[in-house]
Amino acid sequence: MRRVLLAGGGTAGHTSPLLATADALRRRHPELEITCLGTARGLETTLIPAAGYPLELVSPVPLSRTVNADLFRTPARLRTSVREAVQVLDRVRPDVVVGFGGYVSVPAYLAARRRHLPLVVHEGNALAGIANKLGARLTHHVATSFPGTRLPHAVVTGLPIRRMIATLDRAALRAEGRAAFGLEPDLPTLLVTGGSQGALRLNTSVSAAADALAEAGVQVLHVVGPKGDVSVARGPGGPPYVIEQYVDRMDLAYAAADAVVCRAGSNTVTEVAGVGLPAVFVPLPIGNGEQALNARPVVDAGGALLVADAAFSPEWAARQLPALLRDTDRLAAMSQAAAGVMPLDGDERLADLIEAAAGEGDR
Repeated sequence: MRRVLLAGGGTAGHTSPLLATADALRRRHPELEITCLGTARGLETTLIPAAGYPLELVSPVPLSRTVNADLFRTPARLRTSVREAVQVLDRVRPDVVVGFGGYVSVPAYLAARRRHLPLVVHEGNALAGIANKLGARLTHHVATSFPGTRLPHAVVTGLPIRRMIATLDRAALRAEGRAAFGLEPDLPTLLVTGGSQGALRLNTSVSAAADALAEAGVQVLHVVGPKGDVSVARGPGGPPYVIEQYVDRMDLAYAAADAVVCRAGSNTVTEVAGVGLPAVFVPLPIGNGEQALNARPVVDAGGALLVADAAFSPEWAARQLPALLRDTDRLAAMSQAAAGVMPLDGDERLADLIEAAAGEGDR
């Protein structure tokens, strides 16, 4: 295998596993030429070049779920995007194409089919998206992050995640993590994060419960997101309530925390469960319910709580979170239960599948 094309983007949910897989392949094959495929409207335009990988762009093809004007424009847009993807394949000449779902994957899948190239499909969520339902019909090399995802030929590899998370020893980094964010070394610590874009419901409800958390002696590290606006007044001598717009060292944030309040995207579920961090999952209340399904294996194992977005009120946060953070025995049991649920070597397992698919193309 000399060259590989990785297609995915739009959100961190597609781009992060793509980059983790690229890094795994590069560790195995330092001379491997890795090219990424995305669109101009997604996070990949910043995340992929920042990681040092070349990025090719094609026109986005939104797949409408309803009958509207966009639906009727889809065939023409798809033809254009597939043509662009074929041109990229002809320039790059990959030995295998790997797709992670999202707008860019459909043209990549169809272009790979047109050029008779081996294709690998990876589905990040428990509930497969439209793009990967199509892609899975075009190949026998299909990987899923969660057991029970309904795709033909699927094998469970887990979700590829960043090595700094997959290899994290929370206990060993706890003191460093708390010092890095200006937290006290010995207080119960709650991490709040809505992911790369933040989450208004989480921001509003937890900040409104600041007094109750302070009275319980709980300090908070609150990652509000790039557009988040949270103001919390704490008197002198009280537990810290640290507000960050963005954190690029999530390993230190996870290490600093005793529990986390978060959404339930596939990356978040895999990371927090994998490192054994007790969680309160508040699934995003849009889409097809995939976030609740992502969280379900960890919740069923006893490693997390699942709270509907509408139910995660300031009153719920003030009533439940202080008690949870003060219950060290419960947190220890949740941590142990969570740590055994999600595999942390999804990058290596998916790399195995990619190598096998590329080898078939060489025959």
